[in-house]
Formats: sequence, structure tokens, C-alpha cells
Amino acid sequence: MTSDDDLPPYLLGFPGPLRDRLVDAVLTGLKTTTTGLLAGYEAEREPLPVVGERHVLVDSAERPVAVLEITEVRVVRLAEVDLTHARDEGEGYASVAEWRASHEEFWQGAESRAVLGDPSYTVDDDTWVVTERFRVVRVVGAAADPA
Repeated sequence: MTSDDDLPPYLLGFPGPLRDRLVDAVLTGLKTTTTGLLAGYEAEREPLPVVGERHVLVDSAERPVAVLEITEVRVVRLAEVDLTHARDEGEGYASVAEWRASHEEFWQGAESRAVLGDPSYTVDDDTWVVTERFRVVRVVGAAADPA
């Protein structure tokens, strides 16, 4: 049996306020999906997630907070992301357009462009994205301790 220490990290956003909000949304059950750029996986030479894989969700301080299991992975054009997926990202999106505007701002931001190695990177309807659905298997570390 694999220990939590042997599981790869699951990173949402970049460390800081955004990651902290996303991790909180996972822990409260609001966030059950996420979306990444296929180009990001390629730039970092990371394999695509696989259904059934488990990862350790980490907070901004890289502390483990939960074990997640991937339950669905799709590679789709940005234009194909639907409202169910957008809502399940747990950030309060009321429409796909709202979800997309937020993600475009993130993906076209300086940090994302630096990871991609392209200071002028932009997305459009035909940009390939990786959508994931996951479930919390268990809460770990400080997040599991009662307040």
C-alpha cells in the first residue's frame, strides 16, 4: 500500500491567496473539478492525470491537506468546457463566460506565461485544456485536526 508521502503533489494555482481559496473550496466540498492548459503539461513535461490516480493536495506552504483521487480526465478545446464543469470548480461561476474570463486572465498572466516560456501566450476557442474531476479520499495533516 502506498503511503501519502509517496503520492505526487496536487497543485492548484500558484502559492498564495488563489491557491489558499482553491484548497479551502476543495476541503469544503465546493470544488470537485479543475482545468489546466495542455501546453502547461507539455512545458513542464508532466504526464496527464489518469483516472484512479491519487495525489496529495498541498496548500501554499506545500503542506499536505488532503488525498484526492482523479475520477475523470478529458482533453477538450476551451470552447467545449460546459457549465457543469465551470460550476463544479467551486469558485462561484454563474456562466461559462464568467469561468472563461477568469481562466483567461490566469493563463495569460505573467506567472503562467513564465511557466509556458512564452511572454505573449494567449488562449482562444481552440486552445486544448485538460479538465479533471476528483474526489477527496481523506483530509490529512493540519486540515484534519479539529479547530
